[in-house]
Amino acid sequence: MMSTRDPRGAGYGLLRRKPVEQIATEHEGELSRSLGLWQLTAIGIGGIIGAGIFALAGAVANQTAGPAVLVSFLIAGVASAAAALSYAEFAGMIPKAGSAYTYSYAVLGEIVGWLVGWDLLLEYTAIVAVVAIGISGYFGFLVGALGLDLPPWMLGAPGTGPGHVVDLFAALLCLFIAYLLTRGIKVAARFETIVVLLKVAVVLLVIVVGFFHINTANYTPFFPFGISGAITGAATVFFAVFGYDAMSTAAEESRDSLRHMPKAIIYSLVISMVLYVLATLVLTGMQNYKDIDPESGFSSAFASVGLSGLASVIAVGAIVGILTVMFTFMLGVTRVWFSMSRDGLLPEWFAKLHPERRVPSRVTWIVGAGSAVIAGFLPIREAAELTNIGILLAFIVVCLAVIVLRYRQPELPRTFRTPGMPVVPAVGVIFSIWLVTFLAPQTWLRFLVWFLIGLIVYFTYSRRHSLLNQ
Repeated sequence: MMSTRDPRGAGYGLLRRKPVEQIATEHEGELSRSLGLWQLTAIGIGGIIGAGIFALAGAVANQTAGPAVLVSFLIAGVASAAAALSYAEFAGMIPKAGSAYTYSYAVLGEIVGWLVGWDLLLEYTAIVAVVAIGISGYFGFLVGALGLDLPPWMLGAPGTGPGHVVDLFAALLCLFIAYLLTRGIKVAARFETIVVLLKVAVVLLVIVVGFFHINTANYTPFFPFGISGAITGAATVFFAVFGYDAMSTAAEESRDSLRHMPKAIIYSLVISMVLYVLATLVLTGMQNYKDIDPESGFSSAFASVGLSGLASVIAVGAIVGILTVMFTFMLGVTRVWFSMSRDGLLPEWFAKLHPERRVPSRVTWIVGAGSAVIAGFLPIREAAELTNIGILLAFIVVCLAVIVLRYRQPELPRTFRTPGMPVVPAVGVIFSIWLVTFLAPQTWLRFLVWFLIGLIVYFTYSRRHSLLNQ
């Protein structure tokens, strides 16, 4: 077995690696292995299909790509698949919690794994908060449609109107998801599976009903903004086609992770992409792209053909749909945090499990409270600036790591092998780097500040307390 210790001259152990063989066999029995293939797939679909299918598609069609928004989703799906296949190969070797953090720790070294994990702690938590704010907005729409009058302090982002000091609904939603996850992974996954089935049913209803109101004349011109518009649209919708990365953090809670996790990653992306493509085809066929409402595309499309009554159904579908995104990403951040603490990079106190339910209750409640504060007190735009770059960084690192490990240790048993090596992972790296160039300066500033804080924590605590330093 490869040594777990590097010479002190090698950057004081910055690049020391935890062997794949060791990771695959250690800590067995700590987390409860309760998840089957379709529960894992449901968690993946829950993370991928969110508000994007109801709102983002309409905005890109109206402002960026026209009917070619379908092409935008296909491009984004292919690029995301390149990273998904890399995740699938690792999931078929390392049946442990932590996902990108664990994979990069094993292949590229401790400092790389630390930085990936550290950034995902903030990004996943922020995603939970952003989604909660989005759900609060849809809930406000339903309340208004029903003619109910709730106090202004219960709904709406801070600063959006008189009395909007806190978005109480969004904050409570974060705490509810935290509570659900502390009940045990079996109970939580059952809830997620039921909600995902409801979400898919709503999407299928929209697709089937909308199919009978398609006017093929609306597809002309198909590229009103040119090919470049479709490519630019791909950069926007890319953030609607990941989620499997957070789902892969549940590997240690799968009954047969080595076989089921690679399949679940691929199944969840394929099913989600089929639904996305069919939904965009219906959307741009029902209404001319110029007339699509950027904020509520399907509602405006159905209203244009005399089916405005479906708007409330769509709003309910959006609420249900993005609730599952909260579940997937809060599951992801708690498992990354748990793994980093178990490895000694963060205090061991955080790695304590509930004695009966075998879930990391402490970090779950901390994440729930942190996301509730962000969702309750920050406008959605400011909260959204905390997301995106870390996930792209994780994609880049995982795609590079799968290439390195394939050539460094080709003999390792793999239940799934990324095809087209090294071209497919390289596509994931190139596309992710390209997307990084689209991020706002505020996102880069936030990343650099969090990055520097992470380095301080690592050099003052994590490096000395790492289990590989014992």
